Order: sequence, then structure tokens, then C-alpha cells
Amino acid sequence: MKWLVLQVILASLLLHFGYAYKYETYFYKQKVDHFSFVDPDSYSQRYLINDESWDSDGGPIFFYAGNEGDITWFAENTGFMWDIAPEFNALIIFAEHRYYGVSLPYGNKSFTEPKYSGYLTSEQALADFAELISYLRIALPGAKNSAVIAFGGSYGGMLAAWFRMKYPHVVQGSIAASAPILQFIDITPCEKFGQVVTADFARESSQCVEVIRNSWAAIDAVTADEVGMNWLTGAWKLCQPLKTQKDVQKVKEYLTDVWTNLAMVDYPYPAEFLAPLPANPIKVVCTHLTEPTLEPKALLEELFAGVSVYFNFTGKAKCLNADEAADSNLSTSGWDFQACTEMVMPMCYDGVKDFFEPSPWDFKAYATKCYESWNIYPRPLMAPMIYGGKDISAASNIVFSNGLLDPWSTGGVMWNVSDSVVSIIIPEGAHHLDLRSSNPDDPQSVIDARILEKKYISTWIESYKSENEI
Repeated sequence: MKWLVLQVILASLLLHFGYAYKYETYFYKQKVDHFSFVDPDSYSQRYLINDESWDSDGGPIFFYAGNEGDITWFAENTGFMWDIAPEFNALIIFAEHRYYGVSLPYGNKSFTEPKYSGYLTSEQALADFAELISYLRIALPGAKNSAVIAFGGSYGGMLAAWFRMKYPHVVQGSIAASAPILQFIDITPCEKFGQVVTADFARESSQCVEVIRNSWAAIDAVTADEVGMNWLTGAWKLCQPLKTQKDVQKVKEYLTDVWTNLAMVDYPYPAEFLAPLPANPIKVVCTHLTEPTLEPKALLEELFAGVSVYFNFTGKAKCLNADEAADSNLSTSGWDFQACTEMVMPMCYDGVKDFFEPSPWDFKAYATKCYESWNIYPRPLMAPMIYGGKDISAASNIVFSNGLLDPWSTGGVMWNVSDSVVSIIIPEGAHHLDLRSSNPDDPQSVIDARILEKKYISTWIESYKSENEI
């Protein structure tokens, strides 16, 4: 191969709810621009390997398409692959997405200006994955005839699906969990996402919904002057004092993310995916949000008790840092850039059918903010144009799974496209619950989903062996 692997191997352990996930870490030299014959730049892409269960005589490769964060974090939260690897005698690989984790093409300069950040695209990331797999088929004894099954959740699920569509000769099938490949302009209405978030809280109580709906006006009333800002700073134990209305807006944006994230990770058992949380975290939050008619300060004290479940369930936080992303395990710089280029996923709220502060979708304002932040303008129709949007009837061997508690399901494939591109609905499932490790508290719907996913994986592997006479 032209691009050689760097022989950097680190024995590692991931401890996850009693499981020990062992892997070795490697780095592979990738071209920064796969579509140019003249660009000499390269970077080191990190990937993780576990071969404990692998039958090196043609056993399959389970390949995780890394998404917007450190790859070790996704390895820790994708237990389904680890659970079923022994059953399939599979090799496990987690590949880090370019510009995330330590896979930074230009180091500290990677996000400084467009000439460096411009190579952060889904197309280049998929080319990385295809190049890496092609290398490993040759470099690993016994991998030449291995079927490759891609896995991914959320943006990683989008990549897993698109990987099969774009490189069907490289990957033989894909499990695309909570993959909102339809969450784009002119495909999915912008208001649907917030309505699902609100419905998740409404399942617990109407009072809980009303407290959150009334909280926006309460914040405005309390923070109308400096005295009120000082009060909220103290009452909410904010790490940074409120001094301007811009600071207040940051707090509101933080709250919007908190309510959204709680809907995403409303798992039936304790988990630490976006934050350390108890089982059924929305239920726990809503036990604090019971009196929607309180006067503003009392309402905000009640709201803070609910928010504390999210940011301080462990009791270790000394203050609430509204300047820090509510999902700090993800890379805010990388995803913010992608959201300003090809991953433009409109969101809007009306405060009536949802409990958010009213906020219409304003593409012009969105584009202006992107230019101010990154010196670029969005390409809102690019992803559907590249990958087909809803017109994916030519695809094959993809399972799209969606939990109905997950607001991202509004942009998911919720119907069977064909006999081999199928949809699995998990009524009690939050964000890619099926990719997590099995748990005694799993609902039957996710147990059934995993059984069906394993059936398709087995079919794809056997079909590949038959076609290649392995």
C-alpha cells in the first residue's frame, strides 16, 4: 500500500459497567484529500482493534464508522458489537473520524481557517474508512476474504448507511442506528424534532412540560435587570456571572440542549453517554418540575432542581457551566463546522406544540452566523444531493433502526425501502439504544431489534461467503 500504517500500538482497556473492553490502538497514514493527485498532505488516523473473538480464517470484520468525537468514547458506548463478536467470530474495529479525537490533519491549526478545516467532510471521512479497510484486508493475515459489516449510531449511523451506498464493494452490510439521513431542508419539517422531545416529557406529566414551557418567560422576567441577573447567577450556581443579555441567551441555549439530550438518552438504566445520569432520567427530572404556576423566581428554583439531575447527578459539579456544551463528550468545533457546511439540519420551535422558546428557522441568519464563525457559507442541499435523500431505492443491505423516544427518529428512515433496506422501530428506545450493551432492564422491543439485526448480519455474511466461494 502507498500509505503505510504507523506502528504505534498501545494496550488499552475500556471499563464499561462491569465489562472490560480490550483493544489495541493503531494509527494509519491517510491522505488529507483523497480526491486529488497533487495534494501531498497526510495525517495519522487512529483506529482501535480487538481480535479476541476473531476467526482469522475468513471471520467477519465489524467496523464502527466513527462520528463526532473521541473514538474511545464510542467504543465504550457501543456494546452490541462487543456482545455479538464471539457469536460471529468477528474482528472489531473502531475507526476515528478525521478532525475528531486525536485524528487532526493539521494539528492545532485544523480549525483555524478554511484551507485547513475544509477537508472535514463526510465524503473524505468515508474515503478514509474505505482506504483503511482496504489496507487491513491486505495487512491482516486472514482478512482478505472477510465480510465487512459497518455499524454506526447517530451521525455515525448516517455514515454507516452512506458507506454501504457509496462503497458496496468494501462493506457488505450496515447497521445504521438512529441515523437521521432525512433531517434536511425540504425533507423533514423543522418543527418535528422539538415535538418529540416535548412528547417524551409529557409521558411523565403535563405539569413537567408546563414548567419548562413557562420557564423562558420566567428567565426573561427575572433577568430584565442587573439585580435579577445577580440573583439567577447565585440561585443557579452559575460558573460565570450573568452580565449581559447575551449571557442570558447562552443559558437558554444550554437549557435547550439539556432538554434535548435528556430525550436522546432516556435509557431504562443508569448510563454516562452524554452525562452521568440515572435510569429513566426524564422521570427523575420531572419529579422536580411539578408547579407550573409558581411566580418566576420560585419557578426557576424548581427548574434548577430538575436541571441539576443532568449536570450534577453525581454531586461532583461545583457550579453550572452554561458556556460548556451540554454534551461535552462530543467535539463542538468539528460538528459546528460540519453543521455550517453540509450537515445543515433545520430545527424550529413554536412554544405551543412544543415546550421550547419560540424560534423560527431562519436560514439567512444561520448562514450569516456560519460565515462569522468559520468564514464559510452552508451548502444545505449538498448531503441529500450526494447521498440521495429519500431516494435510496438502489441501496441494499442496510438496517435502519429508530427508537420512538429519540427525537432524531423524525429524520430517520421509518419504512422498509426494499427487502434488503429495512426499518426496525423500537417503541421504548431512546438514541441508538440497540447499539448499547444488553442490560437486564432493556425493553423487549430492543431485545427483539437486536435479534433481527443479528439475523440480517448473518444473512449478509453468508451471502458474501457464497458469492466469493469462501
